[in-house]
Amino acid sequence: MEDITYHPIGLINTPYKEAKNIPIQGAFDENTEGCCCLDEKYAGGLLDLDGFSHAIILYHFDKSGVVKLRTSPFLEDVEHGIFAIRGPARPNSIGLTVVKITKIEGNRLFFVGVDMLDGTPILDIKPYVKYFDNRDNVKSGWVDQHFENGNIPQMLSKFRF
Repeated sequence: MEDITYHPIGLINTPYKEAKNIPIQGAFDENTEGCCCLDEKYAGGLLDLDGFSHAIILYHFDKSGVVKLRTSPFLEDVEHGIFAIRGPARPNSIGLTVVKITKIEGNRLFFVGVDMLDGTPILDIKPYVKYFDNRDNVKSGWVDQHFENGNIPQMLSKFRF
């Protein structure tokens, strides 16, 4: 296999300067606003994205620094394979978050649903399309037990869901 090289298209600006206070998923914090600040040469790529309510942001976990094929996720102390969790210690350090778009101004995409560190490099932005991205009869593996009967895990109660 050949190496693949990606270059950031911009940076994510958030109020989170360190990992300890970041929600484990953006869906748990609908009030904190972030911004994708794209390099000016990519600003034209935001054309018509304002017609979508949500976007998928792909980014680089640039502060991860380690790869762990098995690790314990935030919700429990049991180890799982890295491909069965969404933690940053991945072989390619790629993160994904679905965000709610609040506005677009020039080269900046403002959103809520923040779960990234300030200064995180953006790899790509894609529109969230309910006809393509929503699925029926979904199983969420080991995570399902933490949300049985619509319950939200205690450690997430400070965030809105």
